[in-house]
Amino acid sequence: MIRRTFALAALGLALLLHPAAAHTPAQPPHQMFKLGDFRLESGEVIRDFGISYVTHGTLNAAKSNAILMVTAIGGNHHRIDFLIGPGKALDTDRYFIVATDAIGNGLTTSPSNSTAQPRMQFPRFAIRDMVESQRRLLVDHLGINHVVSVVGPSMGGMQVLQWGVSQPGFMDSLVAMVPLARTPAWTVAVLEASRKAIMLDPAWQGGNYTAPPLAGIRLWRDILSFLSARTPDMYGTQFAADPLAVLPWLKAQEDAQLTIFDANDWLYQTWAYERHDVGATPGMGGDMAKALGSIQARTLILTGTKDLLNPEYEPAAAAKLIRGAQLVTISPGTVTGHASAGGVFPADVEFLDREIGRFLGAAAR
Repeated sequence: MIRRTFALAALGLALLLHPAAAHTPAQPPHQMFKLGDFRLESGEVIRDFGISYVTHGTLNAAKSNAILMVTAIGGNHHRIDFLIGPGKALDTDRYFIVATDAIGNGLTTSPSNSTAQPRMQFPRFAIRDMVESQRRLLVDHLGINHVVSVVGPSMGGMQVLQWGVSQPGFMDSLVAMVPLARTPAWTVAVLEASRKAIMLDPAWQGGNYTAPPLAGIRLWRDILSFLSARTPDMYGTQFAADPLAVLPWLKAQEDAQLTIFDANDWLYQTWAYERHDVGATPGMGGDMAKALGSIQARTLILTGTKDLLNPEYEPAAAAKLIRGAQLVTISPGTVTGHASAGGVFPADVEFLDREIGRFLGAAAR
C-alpha cells in the first residue's frame, strides 16, 4: 500500500506545496477586498492593500455557517481544494467556505504585485498581520463575526493557532495541519538556506531581477519541496531499484516549479514564517504556554510522521498546552512527513477528509 501510494504521488509531487495552483473558469471567481492602507503590527504600512479570496457554498441568513481557510507558505486559496466540495470535510452543501490568500503570495498584495511598494521596498509583515487582514475581510467586508472553524496547513496551521490566540471567541473550532506555535531553530535554518539559494544567484540582482533567478529557484525548490517536505523513507521506496534515478526525476520536478511562485514573495513569506511565535501576541508577555492556554475553541492538530520542515514534536508539544486539544497523526503507518497535508497522497487525503469531517461534525453538535 505504501509503495503504491508513493508511486502515485511521484506523478503529482511537482505541485506539493501548491496541489491545485491553476485557476480554471469552472472554479469560483477571484475576489478582492481593498482595505486601503493597512497598518502592520510593526507600525509599518502596506499601502493600497487588498486581500484576495474565493468563496464556496452559500452563506446562510444568520451568517453562522462560515469556515475560514488559510493557506500555506507559497500557496494560494486552492491549497486545500482536495477537502472542499459536496460531501467532503469542508462540505459546500453545509458550509460557506472563505478561502483566503496570505499576504505576500502574489494574489493578495505582495512584493511582486505592489505598485506603491514594489519588490524589496515592501514592508516586512508577520503571521499576525495575515490574521488581522483575514479578520478585516470577514468582519468589515462579509459581515461575518463568528465562524464554525479556521482551517489550514503548514503556515496556514500557524495562522490557525494564531487565530485561536488573537481572537479566542471568534470560532467554534480550529483545525491546524502540520503547524507550529513558535518556529524552532531547525525550521529557521531550512528557510535561511532557501533564501540564500535565491539571494546568492547573481540573477537576483538585489531583488530587482528582470527575469526569474532560475538557478536560485531550482535550489530553493530542492531544499523545500524535495528535501524538507519529503522524507528519506519516501525516496527509499520510490527509488529502491535505482537510487540514481532520483536525479532526472528531480530535474523534472524543478522544471515544473520554476515559475509557480515569485522569488521575492518567497523571501518575505519566509521572514514571516521564521519569526512566528504565538507568545509574542500582545498581552501574552512572550509566554507561549499562556498564549496557547488562552485558546477557547475545540482544537484538532494533525501531524506528519518524520516532518522535516515543521518537526512533529513541536505541534505535539503545543497540543499539550491547549485545553482539550486533539492530536492526531496523519495516516499512521505511512511516512510522508510534511507532505502528508499536501493533498498529493491518496491515503493521506482520505485520512484528512475523514478525520476533519468527523471533527467538524462533532464540534457542531
